[in-house]
Amino acid sequence: MKVNIYKDPEALSITAANLFVEQAQSAVIKNDRFSVAFSGGTTPARTYELLAQKPWCDQVPWDKTFVFWSDERCVPKEDIRHNALMAHKILLSHVPIPAHHIHPIICEATPKITAEKYELILHEFFQDLDFCIDFVFLGIGNDGHTASLFPGTPVLNERTKWVCEVSVSNQEFDRITLTNPLLERSLLTVFLVEGAEKAPVLKTILEGPWDISTYPAQLIAPLNGALIWMVDEAAAKSLNKDKLKLQSPDVLR
Repeated sequence: MKVNIYKDPEALSITAANLFVEQAQSAVIKNDRFSVAFSGGTTPARTYELLAQKPWCDQVPWDKTFVFWSDERCVPKEDIRHNALMAHKILLSHVPIPAHHIHPIICEATPKITAEKYELILHEFFQDLDFCIDFVFLGIGNDGHTASLFPGTPVLNERTKWVCEVSVSNQEFDRITLTNPLLERSLLTVFLVEGAEKAPVLKTILEGPWDISTYPAQLIAPLNGALIWMVDEAAAKSLNKDKLKLQSPDVLR
């Protein structure tokens, strides 16, 4: 695990865009394709905007890039809360990626059926490889959730399914999420975290106590891939850098 701290959200987003380009180029050289799982929320939006602009957009092998989503809200696909709609508007509609390389989660049936159908798409694409998605973007909520892995939900205990439906009592819609059995197969997982309001939960997630049921983001630990936390100074203000250094000598730069 690495935790990289940046002076502001713009510096964080630029570095994330650069990393995306590097990983895309590397994956295509090795395997002739690059797979990525996008996340929703506001934090990755600036990175997506940058990837749609020069010089980044010209450096990504879009013709060999395949896009999935880490989670989705079960709202109409035209709803502004739909994660795939956001990514399409600010990135995917501006770059030359083949339409059949884009795999949004579309909740046109029940959440359970939607999850089952999306899992079939993933299994067909990855053919049950030991290591699957090349790059996963994730974020965290103030309650410690990531993707749609929410505190206290049964999906946190999932050990076989790659995709599950999630019902959260205080929300008006259900969700679909990738689960840890797939997320742990990522070759590179990047958390993007910004803003002072995330400082308390970020500190707990990284420094403990260890409680996956309360802070599901602690569940994310790639089996043989890399895990990078990219955070701005505002979000990192409460971190005990000495403690993190003891946990991992290369944790900060």
